[in-house]
Amino acid sequence: MKVLIIGYGSIGRRHEEVLSKIDEIKSVNIVTKQSVDNKKTFNDIKKVNDIQSYDYFVIASETNKHYAQLIYLETNVTDKIIFCEKPLFEINKDLTIEKNQVFVGYVLRFHPILQKLKSFLENEKVLSVNVNCGQYLPTWRPNTDYRDSYSAKKDEGGGVLLDLSHEIDYIQWLFGIMKEIKSYQLKISDLEIDSDDLTTFIGKTDKEVIINLSIDYISKITYRKMLIHTLNNTYALDFLKNNLIQKDKMGVEQVFSFANLERNYMFEQMHKSILSHKESVCSYDEGLKVMNTISIIQEQNK
Repeated sequence: MKVLIIGYGSIGRRHEEVLSKIDEIKSVNIVTKQSVDNKKTFNDIKKVNDIQSYDYFVIASETNKHYAQLIYLETNVTDKIIFCEKPLFEINKDLTIEKNQVFVGYVLRFHPILQKLKSFLENEKVLSVNVNCGQYLPTWRPNTDYRDSYSAKKDEGGGVLLDLSHEIDYIQWLFGIMKEIKSYQLKISDLEIDSDDLTTFIGKTDKEVIINLSIDYISKITYRKMLIHTLNNTYALDFLKNNLIQKDKMGVEQVFSFANLERNYMFEQMHKSILSHKESVCSYDEGLKVMNTISIIQEQNK
């Protein structure tokens, strides 16, 4: 299997690292203006003359480039698998994919504790969910000035709503599509950015689950948590501690922990799923539904 990675920032390098270790992948080439040792590179996707010879495409560029790159691939290749990093676009856009299969990079679906929670919820009536995630933007990429990152720049698809759209994806994957939303999307800190650093909403899904979400770039204490109330249990999930607590009406508590989770485990599982059984992976249609919810929030806060 022959792979072409489009974009070679930190996430592109991570995809290359993971894909190079998968047995069925025989070569990984890269579209980048950088010089990369021991790799075949192209400085523009339009310079790839044998583009139909690739089996798997990985779009790992800035969010505001995804739309044009997806159009180019849909126009120039057929019957291929295309992976696009999350979110699909910086704003909602109309693009029908007919000739290829597209999947979206919501890798948290492959976190063991989220998989464990999903199995528990199959027989539960969910009542309400609280989702909270935050990290101080200058600490995200220790070797990069945060002001130079795409996260800081609204016109490049930056901002916490787009950056942390993982949370919207797994909410809709587990609890249903958001149908009612009251939101705030703001820039409230002294960070030198022109994108949003806080987004919060309360709403209801089409499964009648009440959702309360808050995501931010401003918390000096990094956290990523979810609290789920069902008729019979409360679940507390902590992505950073890699644990899930289940407590029932009688006060019986169980703790499920996944210590020593390898750095690239979720990425490896996601790519293997896309290339085989396709379980748990975010489809193009699901990625568009995330964009629809993002669009509602963006429209409410113009």
